[in-house]
Amino acid sequence: MTSRYYTSADTLLINLDQAIRTLFGQPPTTGRPQPSAGIAPANELKPAEQQEAARLMRVNHTGEICAQALYQGQALTAQLDEVRGCMEQAAYEENDHLTWCKGRLQDLGSRPSILDPLFYVGAFAIGALAGKAGDRWSLGFVAETEYQVVRHLSSHLQRLPAADHQSRAVLEQMKDDEARHATNAIVAGGVRLPWPIRLLMKGASKIMTKTTYWV
Repeated sequence: MTSRYYTSADTLLINLDQAIRTLFGQPPTTGRPQPSAGIAPANELKPAEQQEAARLMRVNHTGEICAQALYQGQALTAQLDEVRGCMEQAAYEENDHLTWCKGRLQDLGSRPSILDPLFYVGAFAIGALAGKAGDRWSLGFVAETEYQVVRHLSSHLQRLPAADHQSRAVLEQMKDDEARHATNAIVAGGVRLPWPIRLLMKGASKIMTKTTYWV
């Protein structure tokens, strides 16, 4: 069976559709159920606790927006079909996370960050550049991104109100998935990034988390 050829216009429209679905619609997922399904909160959250949980989940939602953009940008410029397939499969799982976080935001009476489109564009450009650097570097970029996300999720699990069992279930499943994505990227041939790049990535992540916590 021959593979389908996409023109530049096709590729542009496909990526535009993915962006719109990610930011404003319902992106395709693996169909996994919400980890918090069936979990009832032990106690009703106090207003301050609900606000804190909502802010943390807004940060995580934006993080998943960025993850989608990174994977889509990297898949666009990946050189090997198997690497592109790996990126696309991981993107589906990240869409699970995106849907779960959005659901928790709605449950908590909150909304996504108004900065999401800006962060999407930036992350897509970074992902495309990483893919252009070569598949081994692109996979290394995935691994480092996921390592940093795992540490970030660990800190949020500590900050979540104790009674918010539903958000906790979501973040714990996300943490497991991100750790597996990092391992898969290394097994697929990813290389460790130089420390200046890792430091820049950490700084960019801090900008995202500090701003979307509030807006």
